[in-house]
Amino acid sequence: MAQKATSPARTFVFALLGLAALVAVGFGLRSLFRSNVDVHAASVTYENLTSTTPTNGKVQPVEPFDAHAPMAGTVDRIYVGAGEKVKAGQLLIHMNDAEARGRLATAQSALAGAEAAIHDMESGGSTDERIGMTSDLEKARLQEQQAQRDLAALQQLQQKGAASGSEVLAAQQRLENAKSSRIALEQRSSPASRYSAQDRARAKAQVADASAYVASARKLYDQLNVRAPFDGTIYSLPIQESDFVPAGETLLSMANLDRIQITAYFDEPDVGKLAVNQAVSIVWEAKPGKVWHGHVETVPTTIINYGTRNVGECIISVDDAHGDLLPNTNVTVTVTILQHPHVLAVPREALHTQGSQSYVFRIVNGKLVRTPVQVGAAVTPTRIEIAGGLSVNDKVAVNSVDNSELTDGLPVDVVQ
Repeated sequence: MAQKATSPARTFVFALLGLAALVAVGFGLRSLFRSNVDVHAASVTYENLTSTTPTNGKVQPVEPFDAHAPMAGTVDRIYVGAGEKVKAGQLLIHMNDAEARGRLATAQSALAGAEAAIHDMESGGSTDERIGMTSDLEKARLQEQQAQRDLAALQQLQQKGAASGSEVLAAQQRLENAKSSRIALEQRSSPASRYSAQDRARAKAQVADASAYVASARKLYDQLNVRAPFDGTIYSLPIQESDFVPAGETLLSMANLDRIQITAYFDEPDVGKLAVNQAVSIVWEAKPGKVWHGHVETVPTTIINYGTRNVGECIISVDDAHGDLLPNTNVTVTVTILQHPHVLAVPREALHTQGSQSYVFRIVNGKLVRTPVQVGAAVTPTRIEIAGGLSVNDKVAVNSVDNSELTDGLPVDVVQ
């Protein structure tokens, strides 16, 4: 019996089935013989994470005292040395005071004259003037009394016909003149009548001006003796004895070096992280291994240009300075921005991002499992907080040994 010929349609179907079988076998063999990728791994653990921001700063005294030359002159004596501790009121520097003494003497003389003038005015004149006025007034009174007696005598004679009326009128006129002279002298001897309100105001103004001149001259004289305003340390002494210094020249600088602060310069992106009372550590290259501690006193209020940087100035109080951190030194400060105790954390290298999503690769039964996570606020140079998506002791892949790409489902071996 003749064999039936195979149809073209059935041949095509068998070919497709055979091809699919070969592909399936190929993938199976690939999966069977593919070697695992070696990866470094880390466990998810609870940690205390601290986020910090370092920057540079300059040390400054909280209450500095700079003594300046009150006038041009010569430095006579220097009683202290740089680095010396001094007590409040202690004499530090004496400048030549000959010119200042002359100014003070002139001012005091002018004041004495002005005060004497107003005293004389209030008393009715100087001593000599008052003596002369008293003598003249007494003479006028005697003349008035004599004129009064003369008039009385002539009036009696007139009644007897021994004196004429014209003689009596002349005597009356002499009495009136003597009386007028006495009244005028009495008025002149009265301070209230002798000096006007303008005279008194002018005299008082002269006393006030002279007093101010004396105060200014005395202040200048006193400033030539530089004394310590408080207990502290001399940290700058740029002059020597016999130096001639111009007015305003800095003679010395001192401060209480137990009370210092630091002006720190934070780059603009870090300014928003700062807050008052954040803890600060301070190091100075001149004293390696030594660490000072402080806190943020004030946060920046504006951004300024600082060399090539845009920075905010932050004032940091030093809490444990004992004279061992010198003014005007450059230091490194590190501010603790955040402290998150007992939070889940993983190495930063283990975290991956795609768009707005963060994820890690957990290791489950020898394979990588892409796992979305929520990242917390605490970030350090090496660790990052995980707020959700992982549990303590989960294993996550950090990276592959041969730098090959990590993918979901990749079989892996963990190496140390």
